[in-house]
Amino acid sequence: MHPLETGPLSEIAVLGAHCDDIAIGMGGTLLQLSQANRGLRVRAFVGSGGGTEREQEERAALAAFTPEAQLHVTVYDLPDGRAPGHWERAKDQLAQFRRSCAPDLVFAPHRGDAHQDHRQLAELVPTEFRDHLILGYEILKWETDTPRPTVFNPLSAYAAMAKARLLGEHYPSQVGRDWFDDESFLGLARLRGIQCRATYAEGFVLEKAIVRLGDQR
Repeated sequence: MHPLETGPLSEIAVLGAHCDDIAIGMGGTLLQLSQANRGLRVRAFVGSGGGTEREQEERAALAAFTPEAQLHVTVYDLPDGRAPGHWERAKDQLAQFRRSCAPDLVFAPHRGDAHQDHRQLAELVPTEFRDHLILGYEILKWETDTPRPTVFNPLSAYAAMAKARLLGEHYPSQVGRDWFDDESFLGLARLRGIQCRATYAEGFVLEKAIVRLGDQR
């Protein structure tokens, strides 16, 4: 399988509806990008959890996932599970965040996510990041909404295992959930790895892209 490459990255935007969405959906990719692109600027948007212990978990977790990066985290306080009822405020917050960054690449939830907060954010992101490459990550949970990824980022064994470890260390509020464990995260990473001829990988749904075919110089 021939890879399509973005080239060097100076800044990325990572967006989640809740604290832990980003780390669950693309923690391995975030770790690898941060280590491979020293000085990478990571601009993180989180829609809910502001002012709670979840915000403290999120800030510590994202710092751990971006060891070589320049990280800036913005956590808002939309009510968990009620974001669609606050559409106008969510739209304004996203617009404000968009004005604060200039990313080369954008990561967000995918449109087919069964959780209404995730889905709303996925639908809003392209309205603000209109000319960007947007990759939709998958959030493992009990709903049967696992997508059919169209883009894969192979992970090293270190990145896959570090992701699982860091999730457990930095989100103690979630550890009691029956699906929140190393086996779940490594199992999905192994499945996505099989689908792109790697040992481990994270899968993404491509929003829209322009491909230059062959030598068009």
